[in-house]
Amino acid sequence: MIKEHIILGIDPGTTIMGYGILKVSGNKTEMLAMGVLDLKKYSNHYLKLQRVFARTLSLIDEFHPDHLAIEAPFFGKNVQSMLKLGRAQGVAMSAALYRDVPITEYAPLKIKMAITGSGSASKEQVADMLRRYLKIPQESMLPQLDATDGLAAAYCHFLQLGKPTSEKAYSGWKDFIAKNEGKVKTPKKIIPDPTPEL
Repeated sequence: MIKEHIILGIDPGTTIMGYGILKVSGNKTEMLAMGVLDLKKYSNHYLKLQRVFARTLSLIDEFHPDHLAIEAPFFGKNVQSMLKLGRAQGVAMSAALYRDVPITEYAPLKIKMAITGSGSASKEQVADMLRRYLKIPQESMLPQLDATDGLAAAYCHFLQLGKPTSEKAYSGWKDFIAKNEGKVKTPKKIIPDPTPEL
C-alpha cells in the first residue's frame, strides 16, 4: 500500500511569504497549491506576524499536511532584517506546532542543492526545475518566486523522506523544548491554555 504524505513548504518573510503544498504517493509527487501572502500593504510589523500565523494555520486546516518544511533564515549583514525574518519563521512554526505538525528546517543552500544540484543556483533556476519535476504548466507558474521557494522547501523534504537528516526537526512543543534544553525556560507549573480551538 502506497503511503500518502502532504507536505507544506514555506519560505518565510515579512514582505512576502511563499508557500507550496505537495502531495506524495510513493515516489510520485503532485503540486496541490502554491501561492504567496503579500504583506507589503501592512506597515505594522506585529500585524504582519499575525497574518503569517493566520495564513499558515489556514493552510494547515485546509490541506492537513503531515509535515512542514520551512526554509531556515540565512545569515546576513543586516541584523534588523534577520530578526524580522526569524520572527516570521517563528510564527509560521508556532502555527504548525499548535496543530501538532512535525517541522523540519532546511538551509537555503541545502534546498538549492536538492533541487538543482548547485548551491549557487538562482531562484529562476529552482523554479524552472520544479516546473519540470512537477509537470506544472508554464501558465500556472506565478511571477513571485517566493511561491516556488516555498514549493522547493516541500520538494526538498520529499527528497529527504526515509533518509536520515541532520536538519532540525520537531514533532511538537515538548520535542522542541527537549531538543533546545538550556535555551528554553520552562515554567515550574504548567497552566492549561484557556483559549478555544481555532
